Formats: sequence, structure tokens, C-alpha cells
Amino acid sequence: MSDYPKPNTLHPIILPDGSPHQGTVFLAAAISHPRMQIGAYTYASAFDPPDDWAARLAPYLFEFSPERLIIGKFCQIADGVQIITASANHRYDGISSYPFAIFGGGPREGRPSMPSPGKDTVIGNDVWIGQGAKILPKARIGDGVIIGAGAVVGGAVPAYSIVAGNPARVVRRRFDAQTIDRLQEIAWWHWPIATILAHEAEICDGDVEALGAVRARRSAQG
Repeated sequence: MSDYPKPNTLHPIILPDGSPHQGTVFLAAAISHPRMQIGAYTYASAFDPPDDWAARLAPYLFEFSPERLIIGKFCQIADGVQIITASANHRYDGISSYPFAIFGGGPREGRPSMPSPGKDTVIGNDVWIGQGAKILPKARIGDGVIIGAGAVVGGAVPAYSIVAGNPARVVRRRFDAQTIDRLQEIAWWHWPIATILAHEAEICDGDVEALGAVRARRSAQG
């Protein structure tokens, strides 16, 4: 436990020569952005690590954007993932989608060519996003979701689903409904890291009852 990186560690992987692996970061340490909220131990990887991880991950989320990007704890984000937030949108409910207002001709605010502010994009805890996947504006991705490489994901994705394709569709649920409810009740991602590491086997194996027993003991201990 003493050598496990703290969640504010920028480069949490140390190579055999003792140098940090530049291509993997804990995002909470790598990003300081007023419209992003990122949980502890969520990491991203890139083969060509950027200077600006916020811009690489969510290029249309500006400091003045009205929407937010919220990512939970212990998420795993592969190379090439992009999260397209609502500020990328154009109007498409009328005749033209052209954003005249961004080029001038008057103030931007209230112009008919600008869309209304969009909703937040929310990604739950322990979500694995495969290489090159794209998350569309206003997506709501539940806890424990696995997103296939190259998937284009929009809308609400139920917890503990596996999704793939363009547009992404649920391939299957990882567990039955009762088990999923139990896992979200257990919510191991909120435990102290020492407890998580002590029960790594229960968390990574498929024995939900064993994991529930750990939670019960923790509750009994106060």
C-alpha cells in the first residue's frame, strides 16, 4: 500500500528504469478546468501524450461553456477517446445549421443561429472506454459500463452494460438486474484505497456476495 500512487499523482505508472510513464495520467492531477469534475484514480492513456489533456479529451468544452463534463472514480480511458460536449452543437431544428453568430455581425448571446445551452455529459464510476470511442453531447453513462473500441455513444447507457458500434447499442448486460442493483448499493469505489486494495480479489472476481460481505463488515465497524 505504501507504494500505491495517491490520486493527485500526475504519472502513476513507474517504468522499470524508475522513470514515469508519460503516456498515462490520473486525470484529476492532469486537468484543471472549471467545467470538468473528475473522480479519484480515473486515468487516461495516449501514445502521443498531449500538453493539454483537457483539450485532448474534451476539445469543445471551453472555460466559458455552460455545460459540464462529470467523470466518476476509477474510470479507464484509452488512447484516442473524445468526449464531444454540448458546446460543439449547432442548431438543427430550423433550415440552416450555420453558426453565423460566432463570426460576428453583433453579439453572440441570444442570436438565432446559436443553440440553447446543452445538458451536462456524465460518466459514472468504473467505466472502461475503449480506444477511439466517442461520447456524444448529453450522454449519461452508468457505473460499470464497458464501451467498445470505436463506439459512438449517445443518450443514456444503463449501469453495467457493454456497448459497441456506431451508433452504440447495448450488446448485453454484465449482470442480472438484481446483481446490478446490489453492486451500485455496495459502491466499492467510495471505499478508502487501503480497503479497496485489501479486497482487490473480491472486487475483480465475480463473487458479488463476497463483496457484499465486505461491505457488511465495514458497515458493522461503523
